[in-house]
Amino acid sequence: MDAILPEPKTLQEAIVYFSNPDRCFAYAVKLRWPDGNVVCPRCATAKHSFIKTRRIWFCYTCKKQFTVKVKTIMEDSPITLDKWMVAFWMLANCKNGISSYELASTIKVTQTTAWFMLQRIREVMKGKKFGKSKIGGEGNELEADETFIGGIAKNMHKRRRLQADGLGPFKNKTIVHGILDRNLRKIRAKVVPNVSRETLQDEILSNVKFGSTIYTDNAVAYGDGLQRRFVHDFVNKTEAYVRGRVHTNGMENFWSLLKRSLKGTYVAVEPFHLSRYVDEQVFRYNHRKEGDRKLTNADRLAVLMSQVLGHRLTYSDLTGKSDSPHHETTGTGAEVPF
Repeated sequence: MDAILPEPKTLQEAIVYFSNPDRCFAYAVKLRWPDGNVVCPRCATAKHSFIKTRRIWFCYTCKKQFTVKVKTIMEDSPITLDKWMVAFWMLANCKNGISSYELASTIKVTQTTAWFMLQRIREVMKGKKFGKSKIGGEGNELEADETFIGGIAKNMHKRRRLQADGLGPFKNKTIVHGILDRNLRKIRAKVVPNVSRETLQDEILSNVKFGSTIYTDNAVAYGDGLQRRFVHDFVNKTEAYVRGRVHTNGMENFWSLLKRSLKGTYVAVEPFHLSRYVDEQVFRYNHRKEGDRKLTNADRLAVLMSQVLGHRLTYSDLTGKSDSPHHETTGTGAEVPF
């Protein structure tokens, strides 16, 4: 085995680091079983032997073989681990995201395969919000806001423009609602069906502890209902964007990051898939820091890899089609075994 290299800090370093099969495998094993105790993902026992030449284990309890990919988002994928690790690194650390064309060029797979890989990784990114319990609390300040994602009617194909005609300025757009905890400096965001009072207030009630201080704009949806459960104040953006501590600039900053990635990197995203791209941006935003410590690229990769267990996304679930993307091949068309 070659000399020990430090964990990668840049894309070039990541490509070199993971190009060594032994080092890549050891890195993945360390992230999956950090205590060094490898257990069978099927029966959870540690009675097994390791077949070094094939990098697989044989479990004596359930009599089955397993790899480091089993029961993860990578299970049944013929794409080799070195390519997966580079893809995880890129999506975790490229602040504006990574297109399937760029990933395909970087790791030498087809664009369709790269797209499917990225969608699987986004599935992992949504797997761990910053806690499932409600956020905020008495004395804590939060911001709530919504944004509209979608094309301008005049730029649409004639057929789509006619469908949207007369439906109002936002009916052809997808709505994303978000809540920022200023204390934690973390965000929760999701696609919502509309901007009705019931929808937006339900989002706040489901995620925020009673007694929290909530700042919003002056949208009608954030009406009297919030004041009965929270300390609620709002800013009228037609008059001013900031009134002391009352503003939603933190959420506006997140919307700017989200739209920059959607317009600049991905160009066009179908509404059906938008929630995955929102989860992607939320992951990167929430893992900029941990407390006062700035997270490194290696830190973000480790967090993302710690979430791969228990996720499953098939091509048919993703697209509604039964066929996988060219059998998930490499750029040469040759399928690669584990």
